[in-house]
Amino acid sequence: MSVPERRILLIVTGGIAAYKCLELIRRGRERGLRFRCVTTRAAERFVTPLALAALSGHPVHRELFSLTEEAEMGHIRLAREADLVVVAPASADFLAKMANGHADDLASTLLLATDRPVLVAPAMNPRMWAHPATRRNVARLRADGIHLVGPEPGDMACGEEGVGRMAEPATILAAIEALLEDGRRPLAGVRALVTSGPTREPLDPVRFLSNRSSGRQGHAIAEALARAGAEVVLVTGPVCLPDPPGVRTVHVETAREMLEACLAALPVEVAVCAAAVADWRPARIAKDKLKKRPGAPPPVLELEENPDILATLAARGTDRPRLVIGFAAETERVVEHARAKLTRKGCDLVLANEVGPASGVLGGPRNRILVVAPDGTVEPWPELDKREVARRVAELVAARLGTAA
Repeated sequence: MSVPERRILLIVTGGIAAYKCLELIRRGRERGLRFRCVTTRAAERFVTPLALAALSGHPVHRELFSLTEEAEMGHIRLAREADLVVVAPASADFLAKMANGHADDLASTLLLATDRPVLVAPAMNPRMWAHPATRRNVARLRADGIHLVGPEPGDMACGEEGVGRMAEPATILAAIEALLEDGRRPLAGVRALVTSGPTREPLDPVRFLSNRSSGRQGHAIAEALARAGAEVVLVTGPVCLPDPPGVRTVHVETAREMLEACLAALPVEVAVCAAAVADWRPARIAKDKLKKRPGAPPPVLELEENPDILATLAARGTDRPRLVIGFAAETERVVEHARAKLTRKGCDLVLANEVGPASGVLGGPRNRILVVAPDGTVEPWPELDKREVARRVAELVAARLGTAA
């Protein structure tokens, strides 16, 4: 699947958070973003132009009065050829320059010369962020149409704690994608159902059967579908994640509760079953906590089968979704098991992945997907951040439903 490149002009200002820009560029390139970097003099005390150039694949622009750089690429052209301008980190000093229209170096001059959207990721000491002058500058920037992401609360490099940390690269990338996708909503008018996370099957009042699923992939898919314009219902088991923005989220515990919530969400055009649903549940739930008794044998755990949510949705009659996508989390013979699941469940596509302990997929930030289709074809995707996997799933859904631009 080809990923169109979008051009980002990244302005790096002074601050310890500048090192995060290396991760921002690396992850962004995986998502089809092409970066050109500009540094202030203060930024180069924290991150080298060589590192930025190596990751971005382009020379770093540094000086306003550079005959060489001006001959290679005019600064005005540099400002206007980008699809989006990002300032990360944005120091208190640089926010003040932006708010007051200063243009005494290359970075600030480019911001006056661009007619593209601008996103800033502030980073500074919490007291600097709370200072009336900074609040006044931020209010001016918002009024001027500048977009902000962060800052976030947490421990600071200076040893203080509070709001001032630069947003994490994944959060900044989500904000970048939202701005780039504004107006491009191929799934507008499409209703979608996504399942996510594990289920918990109670054994007694304090114990349950579950698995290691974090819900990161399912939640990312729900958010990506919503960004593409879909009206999304997310049915999720217990996770330590915030509800995705723009998504109606239904929280459940057990597989039976998840099935009930999924059926209540129908009709939908597409269902993506990314949840790791427990295959079995205890046949009996103890009223009181099971006790270990000296000399007594351990209790015998009798299991019964849970409902099959994916197969149930795929077998619906008139209200069957037009597109039903399942996940196959396997520890061995991934393609073989995924093809068998596709046939057995009656779904339209299976996204297979290996989830053995060495893969780091369950609970981790990255995934490697194999798209298995009914005609026997297998499309491998490279290892990607789960947000990028989600974006590709949204593209796949649009293509299959015939709504892609």
